[in-house]
Order: sequence, then structure tokens, then C-alpha cells
Amino acid sequence: MVKVLLAGESWVSDIVDHKGFDQFPHTQVHIGCAKLLECLRKAGHEVTHMRSHDVAVEFPFTEEELNEYDVLILSDVGANTLLLPPQVFEEGKRVPNRLTLIRDWVKNGGGLMMAGGYLSFQGFQAMANYAGTPVEDVLPVTIHRYDDRIEAPEGVRGELTDVNHPITQGIDKTWPYLLGFQDLVAKEGASVLATAAHKPLLVAREYGRGRSVAFASDISPHWAPQEFMEWPGYSTLFGNIVTWLSGK
Repeated sequence: MVKVLLAGESWVSDIVDHKGFDQFPHTQVHIGCAKLLECLRKAGHEVTHMRSHDVAVEFPFTEEELNEYDVLILSDVGANTLLLPPQVFEEGKRVPNRLTLIRDWVKNGGGLMMAGGYLSFQGFQAMANYAGTPVEDVLPVTIHRYDDRIEAPEGVRGELTDVNHPITQGIDKTWPYLLGFQDLVAKEGASVLATAAHKPLLVAREYGRGRSVAFASDISPHWAPQEFMEWPGYSTLFGNIVTWLSGK
């Protein structure tokens, strides 16, 4: 069993419906990682989901707290959410830099995956803003400092480039269509395990005593359509990633 903390992959919609003369506002919370949580839990892993709006307050501030987990998954939650907790943004107090904390935790044996999305890597209008941070130091990819999305509404297939790595065991060589991904550059010494449109899609590396993985596409719609999420390889892929990152 691997203990996983998945931070992010939720959002709140603020909507106003107009019906003739009248209108009414309403909000809705969306959980994008429900399928991934189900798959990892069925595989026997213990997964804690920290919703995006809770990350600023609840994400660990110390390595001891983060050591409660074997693997950290960051998905669709930008650097600002980790850098600007209420103590800093509202009260003007000093707190530990949690991007530095993540880097040091991985160096000392933790496992980190970042999954793609509008608030991952550099993201939509560069708002995720992980380029140049300690988290980028850990990742197996270099992040551009501009909007790094590649939208592919026509669909693009992932293709395995390394069938011998533990992460790729039991995975089809050609994957179902994805609808987009991040434009990333694999670092020297990193292992490119899969590509999309001849660009890195799945990359892994060791960092200090720990490990990291970059998955350039999404774990949920819209970049990951239902066909991809219902593909048997979806569960196998992310189960393999979690197990490899944990070192178990």
C-alpha cells in the first residue's frame, strides 16, 4: 500500500442563470479526479484528496507532515495557492516556502508527480507559474515561461517510447486519444516513456533519494476524455506511476 496525497483537481463554478425577467446565481463544486481516486483505491493505495481551495490552508508546512505520505500528486493547482496561504496574503506573516519544502522532501526520498492541466506546469496564460521554482528543479522536465498548452481538439494519441520501464509495464504501446497536453522539454538524464505528437508526454527521473514524474496531459476532462479514462491502461498507468514513485 502506498500513501498518496493528491492536491488540486477541483474547482468551483460561480454561475448566473437568466430566465426571462428573472435570474438566480448558484455555485457548484467539481471534482475532476474522481476516476483516479477510484482506481488508486481499488489498487489498494490509501489516497487523501486535498481540494484546490483547501490547499492554501491545509497543505503541509513541514517535511515531517509531508512524510505522512509516500507520494504527492499535484494536479491543476497553481504555485500561488501553495505560496500564498492566508497567513501571508491576509496577515503579512512569514511562513515556510512550500515549493522549497516539496523539493527537499523529494530529495530526501519522496515521490512527486505533476499532471497536466490549465493550472499545472506553466498553464493557461502562464498562471500556474511553476517555471523557475524549486518544484521545477525536482521535475524531470523544463517548463517554458509562457502559456505552454497544446490544444488538440482533433485528438492526439500517446505512444510508448520505452516498454521496459516499470511504469510502462502492461500498457498498450498506442493509447486512446487525448485532447491536449503541455509542451515540456525533458531534462538531460530523464527517461521519456511516452510521447504525443513527438513531444514528451510521460517523463520520469530520480532526484536525490526520491523520484519524480511529469504527465503532460490531464487525468480528467477535457484533455482526458471518457475513452481515455475508461481505457484499462488508465488504471494500470497511474497505479504503476504511484508504485514506482514510492520506491516500493
